[in-house]
This record gives sequence, structure tokens and C-alpha cells, in this order.
Amino acid sequence: MSAKRIIAVLPALFLCACSWFTDFKQQPKIDPWETANDTIAFRGNPQGSVSIYGSAAPGFMYDRAPAPQAVTAMANIANPIRSDSASISRGRIQYQINCAVCHGALGQGMGVVSKYGPLIAPPIGTAASAAAGYTDGYIFGVIRNGRGLMPTYNRIEEPDRWDIINYLRSLQGKVPGFAADTSHCRPGETGAACVPAASQMGPTRPVPYFHANAVNASAAPGGEQPTAAPGQPTPAAPAADSARKKTPTDSTKKPELEL
Repeated sequence: MSAKRIIAVLPALFLCACSWFTDFKQQPKIDPWETANDTIAFRGNPQGSVSIYGSAAPGFMYDRAPAPQAVTAMANIANPIRSDSASISRGRIQYQINCAVCHGALGQGMGVVSKYGPLIAPPIGTAASAAAGYTDGYIFGVIRNGRGLMPTYNRIEEPDRWDIINYLRSLQGKVPGFAADTSHCRPGETGAACVPAASQMGPTRPVPYFHANAVNASAAPGGEQPTAAPGQPTPAAPAADSARKKTPTDSTKKPELEL
């Protein structure tokens, strides 16, 4: 075969060797129940799922009854979320969705429900209101359990509750440097300023992991293993990382018989 014929045939062979019609079967994708590694969930948890990050007020420690003594028991729980612009912005969105219908857009107690009955929610957004004297933990407990005619709003995830409290403090003028943002969205309006972000409770990031020996080893100069203090047992070696990829084994093969 001459060189010209070879040159003429090569493009045809190249085109025939390629698969042009894959019906999108060959593409990067994540199959059902597949994840990057064993510390990242394949999807976010549904609303109301038990958080893998724990709770500030677990049910075995704090009663869920809408009673004053149950709410008072949570008064000393500290607010773990700093009152920054991001938290206050998230709290404004959650407040508008869950609280403004009763307590009003400005927290003055004249919500929409007051137009349809004798129920008037107490003002909570002014410096002179009783809520201004409540601790963050107490308000957290009111949201969790409810109180009086207010039902429980335990459906609000815990990080969002603290954001609501931070926004409430801005309405009360208790957050220095942050003016109260009373801009509210219209019903059905969408956008980053109107719709809450993704759940903060679902396991969408690696599970918290702490190993004292591993921390001490990384802190030691040169990455050396920490030595035991006088009179103390030698620290054990860090456990193996279960997140590392392991060589897959074929479970369909029959074990070979040893002669």
C-alpha cells in the first residue's frame, strides 16, 4: 500500500475508532448512594433530622413542655454564633418567615394576625420590651418549647434560632455598629436576600474528628511523636484513617483452594 493510500485511510480509521453516539451514558456523574469518601454524605439530611453535630439543648437534659420552668432551665445556654453581618442577615430572613406574622416586621407586636382576631403578640423588638431583658438562652428556649399561646417553633434549626436572636438584638439596639435592617421581602419574592440558604445541620461537610495524639504530633517540632510525661504511660499511635481509599476486593471470585 502506497503512502498516499495510508494517509487517506488513517482519518477514516480514526473516525471509526471514536464512539460518537454514547446517549450520554459515558459522562462524569455520581451514582446513587455514591460519595467522594466515607466522611461526606451523599446528600443533605431531610428537615428535622437528628444533627450529627449535637444540640445545645438535648431532650434528655431539657424538657420540651411549654412551661416557664422548662424554658427558664435553658436561660444559661450561651449563644455560639457571633453577631456579625452574616448572622444578622440570615436572622432577618428567618424572622420574616417565622416571627413577623405575629410579632410584626419591626418586632412591635402588631403582626398580620392582629387584624384577624384579639391575639396580639408581645413586642420583642424594642429596647423597652421584656424580651430585651431575657438572655439569649431563654429566647432560644421559647423558640424551642413555645410559651403561653406561642406554639413551639422547634422546626427552626438551631443555628437559625441563634441567627434570629442576633437579629432581634439588632432591633433592640444591642449590637454596636449594626443598624436594624427592617427591609422585608414581599410574599413569593425570591433571591439571596429573601430565601434562606442551605441547611446548616445536614452533614454536608466532614464529620468532626479529634484525636489528641494526632494534634500533639502535628504541634511537635519536626512532626515528631510526642513523648510521655514523667510518670505517665506512653501515648498510643494514632488510629488509622478510615477515610482513606482501600483497594477494592472482588467478592464474586471463589476462594482458591490451598493444596
